[in-house]
Amino acid sequence: EKAFAADAVCKIAKVLDDAKYTLKKLENYKTKAELLEGVKDVDAMIIRSDIVDAAVLDAAAKLKIVVRAGAGYDNIDLKATAAKDVVAMNTPGQNANAVAELVFGMMLTSARNNYDGSSGFELAGKTMAFYGFGAVARAVQKLAKGFGMQTFAYDPFVPDDKVVEAGSTPVHSVAELFKYQYVSLHVPLTAQTKESINRALLMGMPKGAALINTARAEVIHEDDMLEVLKARPDFCYLCDVAPKKAKEMSEAVGDQYMKRLIFTKKKMGAQTLEANNNAGVAAANQIVNFFEKGDVRYQVKA
Repeated sequence: EKAFAADAVCKIAKVLDDAKYTLKKLENYKTKAELLEGVKDVDAMIIRSDIVDAAVLDAAAKLKIVVRAGAGYDNIDLKATAAKDVVAMNTPGQNANAVAELVFGMMLTSARNNYDGSSGFELAGKTMAFYGFGAVARAVQKLAKGFGMQTFAYDPFVPDDKVVEAGSTPVHSVAELFKYQYVSLHVPLTAQTKESINRALLMGMPKGAALINTARAEVIHEDDMLEVLKARPDFCYLCDVAPKKAKEMSEAVGDQYMKRLIFTKKKMGAQTLEANNNAGVAAANQIVNFFEKGDVRYQVKA
């Protein structure tokens, strides 16, 4: 579904060729059977949206490492990789700027009513809060500062001093985040985050509030979101992937679709040439470093 750009493939190939590794390409396959056949006898895999589950790991008997070229890794069955003693990695930060620019693209489009000629509002002086404060959130925060916005962040894994050092103000609960006009989600999809963004949080947001989701659609409780969109004509939801209830949500906002409710056609936060190159090359280098140096710096676990 998300093949690497040709330029990225060339750069990946160069990294592997320089290390005297053999690159085997499997692009635009249509069936799971093709994937299972393609992974036979490989020592490593670079993936994007491909699903790496127990069946793939059983087929890839020699596999030692799989690298997801991107930040999210919920398409890798981490319990299955651990059971097979396969190292799983992601490439954090490589698509951060691409996602950050998309966040502001959606914010500006919404604030200016999709450029329909009517009066909108400015971002300067507004408040923005981040749920999760990793590489992507920090890239968004830098742009927010450039727009003259005040920023706040909650991340239980990032110490307050690091949040302050990055130029944001720490808060200490998810609920606190939803006091601000913009809330931008940067959390992985886990049992704890799935459907965690609910009616209570959204209805507590101030007038003219907007939720921005470039994480995973599944962290939103969609029935609650539909209720909020119907109950609050001032509320905006900006998301880089269409939810399951996209039709019902778009009907709920009527002609405000692609103004106060924005979905992209497919998940596209990292869909730039630069991010494609960065993530692909990083993945290739991480594979080489794993085999040559035993480097597992970016390993992710269940």
